[in-house]
Amino acid sequence: MAQRYVDAWERGDFRAMQLLTTAESQSEITPGVFQARYLEAAGISTLDTIRAGKAGAPDGDTVTVPIEARTRVFGIIRERLVLPIEEEDGKARIAWGRHMTFPGVARGAKLSRRLRLPTRARLLAADGTVLAQGPDRTSEDPALAASIAGQVGPVPPDRERELRAKGVPGSAMVGLTGLERALDDELRGQPGGTLRAGDKVLSTTVPSPADPVRSTIVPSVQRAAVEALAGRLGGAVAMHPRTGAVLAAAGIGLSGLQPPGSTFKIITLTGALQARITSPRRLYPVETFTTIEGVKLENANGESCGGSLMASFAESCNTVFGPLGAKLGAKRLVAAAESFGFNRPPGIDGAATSVIPAPDEIGDDLAVGSTAIGQGKVQASPLQLAVVAATIAAGGDRPAPTLLDGAPTRRVRVIPARTARTVGRAMRRVVTGGTGTGAAIEGVKVAGKTGTAELRSTQGDPVADANGVITPAPAADPTDTTAWFSSYAPMGRPRLAVAVMLVGAGAGGETAAPAAKGILSAGLRKSSG
Repeated sequence: MAQRYVDAWERGDFRAMQLLTTAESQSEITPGVFQARYLEAAGISTLDTIRAGKAGAPDGDTVTVPIEARTRVFGIIRERLVLPIEEEDGKARIAWGRHMTFPGVARGAKLSRRLRLPTRARLLAADGTVLAQGPDRTSEDPALAASIAGQVGPVPPDRERELRAKGVPGSAMVGLTGLERALDDELRGQPGGTLRAGDKVLSTTVPSPADPVRSTIVPSVQRAAVEALAGRLGGAVAMHPRTGAVLAAAGIGLSGLQPPGSTFKIITLTGALQARITSPRRLYPVETFTTIEGVKLENANGESCGGSLMASFAESCNTVFGPLGAKLGAKRLVAAAESFGFNRPPGIDGAATSVIPAPDEIGDDLAVGSTAIGQGKVQASPLQLAVVAATIAAGGDRPAPTLLDGAPTRRVRVIPARTARTVGRAMRRVVTGGTGTGAAIEGVKVAGKTGTAELRSTQGDPVADANGVITPAPAADPTDTTAWFSSYAPMGRPRLAVAVMLVGAGAGGETAAPAAKGILSAGLRKSSG
């Protein structure tokens, strides 16, 4: 019985443990509280794993079991667990007590800890420039640091449990934003302190500072991203398409979420090609509007466009891609978005998760068509749109973004290389003669996609909301839009993917594409230098 109890503890089966206790013990504490007591002790001790030895022979009314507790802060603790035994209905049962939640704690004693963090490590740019150091987090380049290093501060409530389990004192200063948040685990170093069972010291360790932490941020590219925003509300992210290394992240590039507008057509086109409901040579009517579910869907500014699929993509024809999305359907459209990384954490601590509703939550064909052109309830960050461009650039391999220099490269194949090549050619056409010519760089094959997401309708005709309710449009206001550009360069041997988002800044081709051009130019100079 004692052996079964500690074996269940090894595998974390708290219900099985409690069922081996006396009826009185079970009546005094619910299964949920029983488990909570063990989890509390695990949090205090920073417990990682429990390993139980062989239970000894009964000694009067107790059985002793050797326990090895491996902790993240206090090392390996080897102590005895003394189990009080009572006979009940002819069976041996454990008379449970709270002190039994950790080995070496005597009855009536309380498990406690006192922790200290080492001095926070130096935070470096990719070239070794010090972005933050010492208790005051000073920098060799204050202007550069202000754009990316981020801030430290008291433990926020939503991270208390996570950080407590890692051995971080409640009074500690931790990373809250920027690189300080994204690389917080690496910068904190190893806590140290004392673990006690009442007056008994179970373990004492010394805090160990981390080595300087080098980020992936390239100063020249970061400065270009800051300059591209020019003080405007928005975000910009530059990353290597194959390694996922983030070379620059300015403004709200990691945390800002907005409707992606027509940059989402990269995903719609990918899904439609994979579903074989269209092809590069497919022709579509040249028109100013189309009708879905009885509601007019216009092209930007009421323009007339259509023709081949590739031409329609280059000119960002809503009249083609709205119906195409509806034909693709909500299920396949969502699956395409999720293959690019929507609805999953991007892998950088503190970065926002880009979202698209579940297929059964999107609605009718009108809502699906609206989602397919980046409106509706879909929300994306510049980081996500950089990943989208990087995935196309890398031939269908989605890279895991990282801000830690030297982190292992992680990629996953999410779309066929053939599909990626077709989408890449369509994105190239956007820059050579479509809505994204403002991103063209002489001698460089830039591929991209513009987006102009309406924060409210900028059209003069009636519009329908997500529930299909038709209401008159407000007065036209072309600045009431979020401008986007998602891109990579050069085609063939891509070295950089860039996404720019400018809130309330007009059309993507007019504002976001030229902003991305400056970042692309800086990044390509760096990678060729």
